[in-house]
Amino acid sequence: MSMSELEAKVEKALDEIRPFLQKDGGDVTLIEVDASNMAKVSFEGACRTCSMNTMTFTSGVEDAIKRNVPEINGVISV
Repeated sequence: MSMSELEAKVEKALDEIRPFLQKDGGDVTLIEVDASNMAKVSFEGACRTCSMNTMTFTSGVEDAIKRNVPEINGVISV
């Protein structure tokens, strides 16, 4: 699978949780999928400073990506 195909699958996974983040004034952006199949994401807007962003990352972002894109070896918040 090409890197662009992996990135497209990660974006689709993120689209599942984006409405919940956007409802609270935030969002998440895929920065890249690197050569070791690690997805790097960044919180945007209100999610950057929210005290719950660690839980949102683990239970929302990371879970959605790992569940929908098993080729991804891990997710890093940058």
